[in-house]
Amino acid sequence: MKKITLIFLLICSVSASIFQIEQKIYSTVLHALFPHKYIIKIWTDDEKKKSLFHTLPLNVRLVEEPNEADILFVYHKPDIKTEKMIFAGSYHLLKIYRKQAIGGFYWQKGRPNLIFLKNNIHKYKIELPKELQKYLEDSI
Repeated sequence: MKKITLIFLLICSVSASIFQIEQKIYSTVLHALFPHKYIIKIWTDDEKKKSLFHTLPLNVRLVEEPNEADILFVYHKPDIKTEKMIFAGSYHLLKIYRKQAIGGFYWQKGRPNLIFLKNNIHKYKIELPKELQKYLEDSI
């Protein structure tokens, strides 16, 4: 019984720390992309991520339609047709949306990966702060 309790506590602490890491990364990214915007309108296709976005220490509003959003966080749909900024939730989707995605965040081999695509950052006239410029890539 002690082993089961220990394993349960270990799993819960790992889940909590992953959630906190994602909160910090998304907060940093959104603040960098929209430094002067009071309310950031977000659309996502992932129900689990909606609760994460609600807990961010920013003024975030989730919208139902992609065309109402300032930015789309895409985790599952490879066929969204829009001119809005996209932030991909996997390397696979980042490759699919490489012409319009400003970047992506995903987990690979237990580590967080953050990428910004230089051409699309310039296309949307975004200036990243110095601490995020090391994640700029010319291509994927």
